[in-house]
Amino acid sequence: MTVESTSRDTSRSSTTTQESTARPPAGDATDRAPSTTTAKKSTTRNGTAKNGAKRTATKGGSAKNAPAKTGAAKSAPRKTAAARRAGTRKAATEAPASQAPAPEMVQLLTPEGERVEHPDYPLTVSHEELRGLYRDMVLSRRFDAEATALQRQGELGLWPSMLGQEAAQIGSGRALRPADYVFPTYREHGVAWCRGVDPIQLLGMFRGVNHGGWDPNSNNFHLYTIVIGSQVLHAAGYAMGVAKDGADAAVMAYFGDGASSQGDVAEAFTFAAVYNAPVVFFCQNNQWAISEPTERQTRVPLYQRAAGYGFPGLRVDGNDVLAVLATTRAAAELVRSGQGPTLIEAFTYRMGAHTTSDDPTRYRRQEELESWEARDPILRLRRHLDREGAADEGFHAELEAESDALARRVREAIRTMPDPDPMAMFDHVYADGHTLVDEERAQFAGYLASFADHEGN
Repeated sequence: MTVESTSRDTSRSSTTTQESTARPPAGDATDRAPSTTTAKKSTTRNGTAKNGAKRTATKGGSAKNAPAKTGAAKSAPRKTAAARRAGTRKAATEAPASQAPAPEMVQLLTPEGERVEHPDYPLTVSHEELRGLYRDMVLSRRFDAEATALQRQGELGLWPSMLGQEAAQIGSGRALRPADYVFPTYREHGVAWCRGVDPIQLLGMFRGVNHGGWDPNSNNFHLYTIVIGSQVLHAAGYAMGVAKDGADAAVMAYFGDGASSQGDVAEAFTFAAVYNAPVVFFCQNNQWAISEPTERQTRVPLYQRAAGYGFPGLRVDGNDVLAVLATTRAAAELVRSGQGPTLIEAFTYRMGAHTTSDDPTRYRRQEELESWEARDPILRLRRHLDREGAADEGFHAELEAESDALARRVREAIRTMPDPDPMAMFDHVYADGHTLVDEERAQFAGYLASFADHEGN
């Protein structure tokens, strides 16, 4: 399997913090939202515009020199609230992108593999570290592809692919220390790889063999969470405990752009900010909450939401593993030092389906997918390795052999997993047992026994 086959070449970019090719497709509200930096420059401390224009409103709320209302104005019909909202939506949708600059985005590696610098996020990496990051991304992608194929063959009940999000996961995962604690969703296969969780253990839950498959405390990597957004609140609470213990550790909470609309996430932001919790909220904005695009979820870039809760936020090129590594490393240091939470929005793309039960061709254009395939995170780092002369053909040959071996191990392991005991679902519902669960267990045991009686007849 070669990485080059998954991507296309792109023209050379000359930008650093604002990569024009990494913007969302036309019509995305995040592409039109003003930068917080720009907004700060346009106003002075007392609220007056920098060009000298003064506020005209008085204390009572009326304009100082406003003309009196005419009879015609008084008799004009008032718009309903629904009409006003519709007009606002229409204006926002039709506003040309040139009216406001794109949000700032941290980038250290262009799609062509050219290294660029960012004043706030310097990063020095050796050739060995570059090869390590590349290996992580290639192997995690191969595992993910095998899991998808196994589901199609009936070996798994479901699988959520991470295709296209390897840089966001490997970059952030490798930025953490062993003592840091991670709360994932159900798609953080690359982060699990970085935390030392055996890929085979990730498959048990999706085969129905177990309820997670690993001890969260052995790797400081919590079990996968299927409920959207709930793990973010768990992470905030855990981080509050870390702060009370005085531990030198960061907590990472992963979630998607769709989960950012959940109340659990808003509550987590509130608690973390008020209690100065050492948590990094890491949002992988892959542009689609199943079939719902980001612009239908928010009117501002997701990272700007942090300001409303009183802590910093930033957007990073989620397909740039070096930028993700640098920003996550800096954010983790910030929260460990007692300065409260931070939000990182990794601007990336889900190149596959939401899960294997999803058909993305029903709601997104092929042209959009192709434009993001041209920014493939693995191809980007491969190009950088070639530019730097950091990896020879021997390295790539060995990596391909290792990738094939991993795929074989995954296939063999999943096909030899024992079928789950149907009665096991009742074992750990309550720590001390429960009469209702006991009744349900007995009923289900009788139901299973009825099949045996039927076969005996």
